[in-house]
Amino acid sequence: MPPTAMKTVPRRAPEITEEVAGKANADKLHRTARDFRSDTFTMPTDAQMMAALQASRGDDVYHEDPSTAALEARIAKMAGKEAALFGTSGTMTNQLAIRTHMKQPPHSVITDHRAHVHMMEAGGIAMFCQATTHGLVPSNGVHLTLEDIQPALQLGTNIHIAPTKLICLENTLSGIIFPQEEIVRIAELAKKNNIGMHLDGARAWNVAAAELEKRGLDPTSEADRTTVLSDILAPFDSASLCLSKGIGAPVGSAIVGSKEFIERARWFRKAFGGGWRQSGMLASMADYALTNFFPRLQDTHTLARRLAAGLEDAGCTILAPVDTSMVFFDPSPIGLSVNDVTQGLAALDDPIGLNANRCVIHHQTDPQAVEDFIATVQRLAAAVPENLRPPPATEKLGAKDGKFRVNALGY
Repeated sequence: MPPTAMKTVPRRAPEITEEVAGKANADKLHRTARDFRSDTFTMPTDAQMMAALQASRGDDVYHEDPSTAALEARIAKMAGKEAALFGTSGTMTNQLAIRTHMKQPPHSVITDHRAHVHMMEAGGIAMFCQATTHGLVPSNGVHLTLEDIQPALQLGTNIHIAPTKLICLENTLSGIIFPQEEIVRIAELAKKNNIGMHLDGARAWNVAAAELEKRGLDPTSEADRTTVLSDILAPFDSASLCLSKGIGAPVGSAIVGSKEFIERARWFRKAFGGGWRQSGMLASMADYALTNFFPRLQDTHTLARRLAAGLEDAGCTILAPVDTSMVFFDPSPIGLSVNDVTQGLAALDDPIGLNANRCVIHHQTDPQAVEDFIATVQRLAAAVPENLRPPPATEKLGAKDGKFRVNALGY
């Protein structure tokens, strides 16, 4: 899609001011607005911090903090589940949920070979659950299918195997939306075989934002958000919903599931050392983010599409479908390495932060930073001598033909 056909995203007034937060934090916001490394780098705004000051200050271990309880109830309702549990991180809530599903070894988990729970959570499944993980390679190169999973199920009473007790999917993975119709097919297989379904929904909020836009619904409407998120999570017995990535909370993630499931997960949270006391301040900042920053996720998708289009126009290859807020690119067709690009961006008078070929847009990304990113790559490409430019590729491996090459960096 040409840039002129895309929706434009206006620049916002700074929401972290020197008067309230001090000069260092105000300056840091500007750098954050030009940082493409991850959506974990967003900063709490002045209004978000004020919400924290007004939060309740009870002890959540004793179920005596109203702000935390209100956040959990809100997320459970939005997710279409009976209950929710607020935890410190997506890694914690994933591992708590998986541990709650896994009753007694021997047992095993099926997931994508690139999945965060498998690759990026310090071996937590083996450590906490004594479970074997079967990391499957999607045959279509994008996402797992029923046909990938069914032959890998470990069923029956053969004493040589660890029976499959859980299927763990991730949505999004590398910013790519997992087709809902395929999730439903997998869930039907799981139910037929009495196997649990867990979603690592670290960026499921982005999926919901995209679906709201697709359906023409209002991202500021709690009813519309509830309708869409409930539909997305309906096939799953449990889900982990990170609040400190795209949503913009400083700390936190939530598990959703049945009341019985969440009560058992709360028990494990205590055993893991995750029972927190006066958590209301963090809960209130997460609650503020759900109300005020979730509606901005559609803008992050727009900016990601703009960045992808600009880089592609400059001669780069886009390596994965740009469904949400992530762009993976390959600058080698224009004679540049990723290191050339990251160094060129860092050398700008107003530097841009990037440490890999994965670009992540967040709700505080400055639209001008996207334009500066594109212009820098164009300038760097123009400076490459003709004799150092590779010949045109005979086959373009990118998003349009459904094939891609990315490392799923889920942090």
